[in-house]
Amino acid sequence: MEYKDYYKVLGVSKTATEKDIRTAYRKLARELHPDLNPKNLDAEKRFKDVNEAYDVLSDKEKRAKYDKLGANWKQYEQWERAGGPTNGQPFDVGDLFAGAGPGGSRGGRGGRRTVTADDLGDVFAGQGGSSPFSDFFETFFGGARPSASGRGGPSVGRRGSDIEQPVDVSLEEAFSGATRVIQLTDDRGSKPRRIEVKIPPGVTDGSRVRAAGQGAPGALSAQSGDLFLLVRVVPSPLFARAGDDLRVKVPVRLTTAVLGGEIEVPTPKGARLALKIPAETQNGRVFRLRGQGMPRLGRSSERGDLFAEVQVQIPEGLTARQKELFGELAAIESAATAE
Repeated sequence: MEYKDYYKVLGVSKTATEKDIRTAYRKLARELHPDLNPKNLDAEKRFKDVNEAYDVLSDKEKRAKYDKLGANWKQYEQWERAGGPTNGQPFDVGDLFAGAGPGGSRGGRGGRRTVTADDLGDVFAGQGGSSPFSDFFETFFGGARPSASGRGGPSVGRRGSDIEQPVDVSLEEAFSGATRVIQLTDDRGSKPRRIEVKIPPGVTDGSRVRAAGQGAPGALSAQSGDLFLLVRVVPSPLFARAGDDLRVKVPVRLTTAVLGGEIEVPTPKGARLALKIPAETQNGRVFRLRGQGMPRLGRSSERGDLFAEVQVQIPEGLTARQKELFGELAAIESAATAE
């Protein structure tokens, strides 16, 4: 089996913290995501490698085995799923290095040599030290001294690992909530799973939405891991967001700004709110609409505010009469200034 340096894949050191690993993964997952790199086979392969590396290094148990066994860690995973040699059944030592697992066929000079964990205990016994096995054998057999019955302890299932999947949502979807269908495959070659996940209103950039029990299956019928959607809120061309508050620029006719009147303020929901502005409203003035901003995550009944910024529009394509009236206004203003 080809050995992959997962630390190198993620661009982190072997002493990297969980946070370092998570940050590196998120950055690479966004850069290499297939939706952003269509038909780029190299990016697709790297994206798979990054997910594989994160699956191992983000799991404390898997990372420990990977650090301890190196290139042999995957064989251990396969043996563990099959019940492992601790079930006391005979196995071929050669299979351990070939990755065939218990009971697998393996040819070679001198025929098949079948041993049990007891045989290995006899071979390595009396060598002195707290454990006669190497780290590799100790990980597989749990130490050199099997139980009195000649069998190791019972095989214990291990919870499946969590899966993190990046998703993009628009600000409007973040406002109202959304649904995403995620297709997942595992390394066992099983049929792809389609999982529908609801994204709640109020999510922010970087929110993690959990789908309990939808991650990787556990070993030996143990509990499955969880699926986490890593949310990226795509910037809106209309609204600027700051926490739960929103800001929008509203075009206002010059005459309305001067004389006062009613204007319409857009919302992420698609509806428009009527807002009365006073006469002589200046360009850039901001009006606050309480409770019309983003819903608060986990408390959708509470909402931020919507700030409407007035953008006075200078009229274009004036008629002769309109120009005449603006001329009269200019003359009046000049006379008032001269007094």
